[in-house]
Amino acid sequence: MSQRQPNQSLRSRHLLLLAWLVSLVATAAALFIGEVMGMAPCVLCWYQRIAMFPLVVVLGIGVLRQDHAMALPALVLAAAGWFVAGYHTLLYWGWIDPAITPCGSGPSCKQAVLQVLGAFDLPFVSWLAFTVIVLALAVSLKGNKHV
Repeated sequence: MSQRQPNQSLRSRHLLLLAWLVSLVATAAALFIGEVMGMAPCVLCWYQRIAMFPLVVVLGIGVLRQDHAMALPALVLAAAGWFVAGYHTLLYWGWIDPAITPCGSGPSCKQAVLQVLGAFDLPFVSWLAFTVIVLALAVSLKGNKHV
């Protein structure tokens, strides 16, 4: 076995851990916004949650068992969430005609109170989280070809 193989395996485990930590923080933030702050998610936010919440479990199992095979189903979920979050972000920014009105009833994603660091809107932050997860899993899978 070459020296390169153990390093790739270690890097793949670190990338899997990174993806899990991002999904954990994103899920905790979504639950905080919904349950503590009392902000109701819009339809597109719900779709993103449907993709993000299971990632905590799938990637958590992969990290705990050091089972890199969990990266592939996680990548499928993360890619679905990435597309929804990207669409939501473009819709939020007004770059897409609002066929689906985000945050139509109740509190809105557009409220300044829901901006991260006072500058980043929630759909964009969600898209960034999914981007980090997708990239970490894709690089991890590429470096770990025996999965």
